[in-house]
Amino acid sequence: MFRPVQAIAKRGIGGAPLLVAAAVAVVSLGACATVPPPPTQALQAAESAITNAEQSRVADYASAELTQSREKLRAARTAVQNQQMREAEFLAIESRVHAELAYAQAEEIKAKAVNDEMQRSLDTLRSEMNRSRGAPQ
Repeated sequence: MFRPVQAIAKRGIGGAPLLVAAAVAVVSLGACATVPPPPTQALQAAESAITNAEQSRVADYASAELTQSREKLRAARTAVQNQQMREAEFLAIESRVHAELAYAQAEEIKAKAVNDEMQRSLDTLRSEMNRSRGAPQ
């Protein structure tokens, strides 16, 4: 006949082995949980971000961030081999973020260089206009 655990526990020590067995069974089932699948999408996103950064010649401007991105991706792959999937996903996301940061930093530096060049051109143009009017420089 089925008795609730509370009724068995009220009986005293006689119910304790049953409670211990139930607790061990629950813990055992938790330990048998399957390893989560590899973070394939996160790894692919990191690889893609690194490829985009490399194609944009980011290494010329933000090589430290790109290097960190590659190291994080390498660590993520190692974590997958060690079946540490949560750690692998975290590292893959970090890798992607570092690659995107490198890309953004490189774009900022490129844009600043273009802006500086345009400013020099404007200064030259103003100087030429002033000279043609006979204004002092």
